Amino acid sequence: MSRRPPTGRRGAHATIESVASKRGKQTVRDMILSMLVITAVAGVVYIFIPHDDKADPIKAVDYRVELATARRAAPYPVAAPAGLPEGWKPTSVSYEGQNGAGWHLGYLDPDDRYVAVEQSTTPAKKYVPAVSQDAENTGRTRDVSGRAWEVWEGPKYDALVLHAEGVTTVVTGSAPAGRLAEMAAALETAPAGDAPSGAPAAS
Repeated sequence: MSRRPPTGRRGAHATIESVASKRGKQTVRDMILSMLVITAVAGVVYIFIPHDDKADPIKAVDYRVELATARRAAPYPVAAPAGLPEGWKPTSVSYEGQNGAGWHLGYLDPDDRYVAVEQSTTPAKKYVPAVSQDAENTGRTRDVSGRAWEVWEGPKYDALVLHAEGVTTVVTGSAPAGRLAEMAAALETAPAGDAPSGAPAAS
């Protein structure tokens, strides 16, 4: 004589499975609803909180203090631009008193291309390729404000190079040759110990 499984136990199993299924569906639904609510709230916050999509992430630097310090300390006349037209932005500055007394002043031109002024007492043969990202001397020169600058070209940066007694001045960067020449033409120097002629304040 065969035994039948208790119907009550089977019914209990069915009820548990049904409840579990409903809870699973409710959990997925709750997650979807929560995501929709979060997305909606984020959208409202984005719309009503003031923000500037055109804000420039690169801030201009005020290099007047560094320029004055470098001009007092450097063993050569330190160069910095004066009278650049609107749109040029100074972005970096440094002076290293050791290892060639290196002066660096970085700019973005009006088209957001990089231009740097580099000076040092380090021998030019070593110094120019280092600051110009391995540019090479083309053997040509370019007249800028009555001075013959060497024209260097490279895979990353081009450069204009000026040799003076005890110092090499390099104008280099990813900007086109015309912008490099514009920066070179704007450079002014002051003897060591003199006050700077004035650098633009950060905007």
